[in-house]
Amino acid sequence: MAKHIKIRRWVKIVILLIAIITFLILYSRYVGTKGLIVKENSIVDSNIPNNFYGLKIIQFSDIHYKVTTYKDDLEKIVNEINILKPDIVIFNGDLFDKSIKYNDTDYEDLKEILKSIDCEIGKYAIKGEQDLNSDKWNEIMDYSGFININNNYEFIYSNGLEPILLVGIESNYNDNHISNTLNDIYNNINIQYKYSILVLHEPDFIDYIDYNKFNLILAGHSHSGQIKLPYIGGIINKKYSSVYKNEYYSLNNTKLYISSGIGTNKYKFRLFNRPSINLFRLRNK
Repeated sequence: MAKHIKIRRWVKIVILLIAIITFLILYSRYVGTKGLIVKENSIVDSNIPNNFYGLKIIQFSDIHYKVTTYKDDLEKIVNEINILKPDIVIFNGDLFDKSIKYNDTDYEDLKEILKSIDCEIGKYAIKGEQDLNSDKWNEIMDYSGFININNNYEFIYSNGLEPILLVGIESNYNDNHISNTLNDIYNNINIQYKYSILVLHEPDFIDYIDYNKFNLILAGHSHSGQIKLPYIGGIINKKYSSVYKNEYYSLNNTKLYISSGIGTNKYKFRLFNRPSINLFRLRNK
């Protein structure tokens, strides 16, 4: 009799475990990949010019369009961005995903959706590794009003003469060019500035440069591991985001923020890590 009771108890435990695992799989696939979290951060740095005090920057990354993020999802995300009324919008790459075969309708949808993002000063974008071989990326970004800062820089002005330097580096995934590219950029800069922002895709490449030259670095790529477990963190660590895989690092006087992203890659799951965008408010005191 006792043996039968023990067997029934183990059967119940196994059934419960199967039910929990099934629930987590279904939740992380169909619930965890939807919705949007806005992660707000206050950036305080005495080098920020007074005319940029209170400026709002939206950072979003890693859409991987049509893997788990579809037209309706992206429209809702853009609506949330517009509600926040940003001054600057920065996209960190991976608009596309190599596993998806896109058609002309997809490209037109992306053009119109991204074009509808409103901001006061400007929209800026770089390529992720999934975008490198796309012949449509430039066309979509140009049409939607994004300034292409792949391996380039822009000076941003706001209500004054003192600018902020914005530098963009496209994905280094296939070719580690970041150090040489930055040297070329620095050789062309002849305007004085006190505050600078670096935008790149894969965060681990900052170890190949003198990151102390930047006050703020914004990266993507990692998805924060997509599946995050308590006390462990993200468990799907991508190449070139295994060193810097958390959401924030303080590197001497440089602040590094890594977007958790919106979409997913080949693993179509998110657990304790909903799609998100970053909102930064700049202050100098």
